[in-house]
Amino acid sequence: MSPPKYVDLVVLAAALAVFIIGGLPMLGFAAGAGVWLLQRGIQMLAERRANQELRAGNRQRAMATVAVSTLGRVGLMAAAVLAAGIAEREAGLTSAILVAVLFTVSFAAQGISHLFNEEPEVGKA
Repeated sequence: MSPPKYVDLVVLAAALAVFIIGGLPMLGFAAGAGVWLLQRGIQMLAERRANQELRAGNRQRAMATVAVSTLGRVGLMAAAVLAAGIAEREAGLTSAILVAVLFTVSFAAQGISHLFNEEPEVGKA
C-alpha cells in the first residue's frame, strides 16, 4: 500500500489530541478508533484474499470477498457507534463524527492513490 492510504491513521492520531483538548467523551474516541482499526485490519485481510483469488482466476470469489467484507465492515462500524450512543449520547455522536471523518479521508486517499498509480495492484502480494 502506498503512503497516502495511511493518512486516515494520521488523522486518527490527531483526533486524539482534539478529543483531549476539547474535553470530548473519550468513550466516543475509544469506540470510533477501536472499530476503525478493526475494520482496517479486516479490509487488509480481505484485499489480500481478493488478490489471491484473482491470481487464481476466481473473479467471482474475489468479488464476493470484497462485497461481504465491505458490508460487514459498515455493519460493524454502525453497531459500534450505536453501542457508544446507547452508553452515552454524546459519545455516540462524537464516535459517529470521528468514523465519518475517517471514512471520508480514507476514501479520498484511496481515490487519489488509484488515480496516480500507474500499475494495478492486482497480482502484488
